[in-house]
Amino acid sequence: MTMPNAAVKPIFFGTLASALLLGVYFAVLTLVSGWSFAKNQFSQFWYFIVSLAMGFGIQIGLYNYLKGQIHGSHGEGKVLGVTGTTSTAAMISCCTHYLVNVLPVLGAVGVVTFIAQYQVELFWVGILFNLGGIVYITSRIIKFSARGGSAFGGKQS
Repeated sequence: MTMPNAAVKPIFFGTLASALLLGVYFAVLTLVSGWSFAKNQFSQFWYFIVSLAMGFGIQIGLYNYLKGQIHGSHGEGKVLGVTGTTSTAAMISCCTHYLVNVLPVLGAVGVVTFIAQYQVELFWVGILFNLGGIVYITSRIIKFSARGGSAFGGKQS
């Protein structure tokens, strides 16, 4: 059974986005504290990290599908940008408390301490933002289908 062409590109971009987000996570942790620390943090928080990366990838895939259907974007990119940034920030938050050694020079100890203290809560915030983005883009796809080709009301031009 072959996959419809309309689904191939969104699945590809969604998978790529998830992989890139995981790459950013590992790159930042490795640069900050080394590879063994990155592996340790991933093994400790893998369920959050994988959930955030998958949620972001799903949003990218849905957005690409919607964009392909309506031939242009009307605001979904903004939602995608916010949720993608939140996902990345939440994933990286698990290691920022190790920046305390460097950041006193910059005067940002309070921020790092706050992030380190609430890293699990920040993971949950990232997941909620992901879910919100998925629900929003999915609602646009549903409206697009229900209105016969227009996700935003009126006729498609």
